[in-house]
Amino acid sequence: MTDGPREIPYRLRWDAGGHRPGAHRSRQGDAGLAFRGHRRLVDGGDPRRLDIHASLRDPLGQWWVRTLAERRAVTVVLLADLSASMDDDTPPPRVQALAALADSLAWSAQRLGDAFGCLGADRVLHRLGPWPPTRQRGSGPVLAQALQSHQRSGPRAAGIDGLLAAVAELPRQRCLVFLASDFHWPPDALHAVMDALAPHDVVPVVLWQRRDFELPARDGLAWLRDAEGHGAHLVWVRPALRQRHADRLAQARQALTERLRHWQRQPVFQIDGFDPDAFAVHFQA
Repeated sequence: MTDGPREIPYRLRWDAGGHRPGAHRSRQGDAGLAFRGHRRLVDGGDPRRLDIHASLRDPLGQWWVRTLAERRAVTVVLLADLSASMDDDTPPPRVQALAALADSLAWSAQRLGDAFGCLGADRVLHRLGPWPPTRQRGSGPVLAQALQSHQRSGPRAAGIDGLLAAVAELPRQRCLVFLASDFHWPPDALHAVMDALAPHDVVPVVLWQRRDFELPARDGLAWLRDAEGHGAHLVWVRPALRQRHADRLAQARQALTERLRHWQRQPVFQIDGFDPDAFAVHFQA
């Protein structure tokens, strides 16, 4: 991250609430620039925004004025999975991509005037970054360093309990939540977390490494991680198995995408490191 954070050009598909001015579309206020609709002058419309064309089209001859919505700020939250499967020192380490994501999210939120906060979790909740969410500048590098130096809670720290506790800490008002994990979870854990996050706009950020889905170079006995989150299995690697698993990464990607479609969420895959361009594609879709 020596080159500094990269912008994540996120945008909302919903109207922002709250009262703080910001960069996102809303349906509140009357002093903005975004056209929201019309109001009758007799109902308290601002005569300075009189719409002559709309008034002339009214068969009853009423006067109509334009209403202009103000732009509002939102809260952006990073929920970081810090469980054992994320703690891997083999290059490129997953936590390095997670730290770069955190730094870029903090910087991007501050540029737009949004509040940013981060919660991490393994089997327990960890407040490693700004919390409650804040608009304070400069929190990104500090958070990135805290994520990279974090020591998980115990040798087999499962993430589901801590993540559910983190979800309970979120503000009641709708937030934009980036859920960053390798998603090597059993199906019931995924359902529990995604159901708990239903009131918010969730962007699943999938931190994967190709080697998680590749077979060892040599034939013989080897431990193979299940891409569906069911742990590791001892298998006999042979040419037939190697051919069957040639597209294992693509198959796992499709399977997770189909599962997240249940909640109408489209994941952002980060393969072998942090790629901000993938977020641009996601938010433009």
